[in-house]
Amino acid sequence: MGTKKCLSVCLVSLLFLFGLTATSFAENVLRIGTLGSDAISLDPHMSTKSQDKIIFPMIFNGLVRFKPGTADLNGIEPDLAESWDISADKLVWTFKLRKGVQFHGDYGELSADDVVFSLNKAKEKKTSSAYKEYSAVESIVAVDPYTVKITLSEKVPFFLGTVVNYHGGFILSKKAWEKLGEQAAMNPVGTGPFAFSQYQSKRYVELKANENYFRGKPSIDTINYRFMPDEATRELAFEKDEVDLFYGRREARWVKSQRQKKNAVVDVFGLGELRNLHLNTSQKPFDDIRVRQAIAHALNREALVTFIGPEVASAANSVVPAGYLGHSDSAMVYEHDLDKAKELLKQAGYGDGLTIKAVITKVESLRLPMMVVQEQLRLAGITLDLQVIEHSAFHKIIRQNQSGLVLYGASRFPVADVYLSQFFLSDSIVGTPTGITNFSHAAVADAEIKGAKTAVDLNKQLELWAAAQDKVQKDVYAVPLFEQYLVWCRKANLDYGYKLENSLSNGPLITEKTSFK
Repeated sequence: MGTKKCLSVCLVSLLFLFGLTATSFAENVLRIGTLGSDAISLDPHMSTKSQDKIIFPMIFNGLVRFKPGTADLNGIEPDLAESWDISADKLVWTFKLRKGVQFHGDYGELSADDVVFSLNKAKEKKTSSAYKEYSAVESIVAVDPYTVKITLSEKVPFFLGTVVNYHGGFILSKKAWEKLGEQAAMNPVGTGPFAFSQYQSKRYVELKANENYFRGKPSIDTINYRFMPDEATRELAFEKDEVDLFYGRREARWVKSQRQKKNAVVDVFGLGELRNLHLNTSQKPFDDIRVRQAIAHALNREALVTFIGPEVASAANSVVPAGYLGHSDSAMVYEHDLDKAKELLKQAGYGDGLTIKAVITKVESLRLPMMVVQEQLRLAGITLDLQVIEHSAFHKIIRQNQSGLVLYGASRFPVADVYLSQFFLSDSIVGTPTGITNFSHAAVADAEIKGAKTAVDLNKQLELWAAAQDKVQKDVYAVPLFEQYLVWCRKANLDYGYKLENSLSNGPLITEKTSFK
């Protein structure tokens, strides 16, 4: 047997021995290192955790979508719907679906029944954490296999945001949910560029290219989405060529250091997460506005931004993020003034100082800023007894109303109504049947928030949203601190296939055009 033939036989034998084929070596595999120790749920209507949100747009589509890399409200384009009509009173929305769109696996063609099922699921509290966004949806009807009519009970500010490729807007396979039952939440079936392949608890989620994707077969064959909660571990895995893309540290010093490394590209982009410090007015001493005002005067936004780095953060002046439709620059902001803070504490009966308790997650993007807040409060005579706990425990405790201060970061669909409704409407107070993330127990701006929902004129909506922000900040239900941008690091040869400016999913969107160059 010749040498070349012998080598060929040996190679084939080794391939069979290890269960590999020549195709395996030719595959384009994208390895992603994400934050979080495990998936919470792969049901896009339920989970709001970053590690899950990042992967959802790879698997699912909405009726409409933001163009990849953007979050421009004026740039929303067709996704599963090829067109839509709106009644004159903006209460009836009729969507025409693309024909021939296939679900992953053997679940067949997308139809209006799937859309009706998905959106009805999204509007129910038992099956969706996005249910409040659908409170004005009166009915969802399949007119024919490719037409869906949605009727609203009242006008909704920017209704397209409800059916965009985000959270409750993702469209699921009705047949898959009926067949899989309780298993469907961890075996997602969508129409997106990548199909769910397997999930290993606390290890990874694997996706495979959807060869029948209606926009074309993806360039990437396999996505290995790895749970790597430790930041140093993700960075080391990147250096050892074990991951191609990972969730980075949102610190200017780290960004600068990483950019100096060979074959590394660091992307800093929005939508930034607004960090508001929520003051729990249901607990003493936060029921005293003088204490809340003292805290507001003690905090120094610019110092926080300097600590984090202006390359990855900017000072906030409103409890609604900058860039959102309805953000106000005129809401009351308490300037940093330690003397005023101390005087207000004295008036409230705490001239000798005050000790308050709070919890914070171990996640550095929240823990480190909270430690700066702790030091700033100390300078005003306020001792912050801070308990550092696991991230999952942190989310549980703050929703059980057990923390006096809550530093919370979030990005939402970029319209003021969503942010104000989730964080400052009384219906959203934590611990109540409809509670979401109103940690401060704010109810002061209910009239303005609800009024803006039904206002016909956009200028009137903007006026009401501005008034709501001013009321919340004047009474110090929350102190806006800073917006922190997203930071991801990738191999230089990884091309997203679009210009990355913003993302609603907390990470770069991997599409059919993403490739290795």
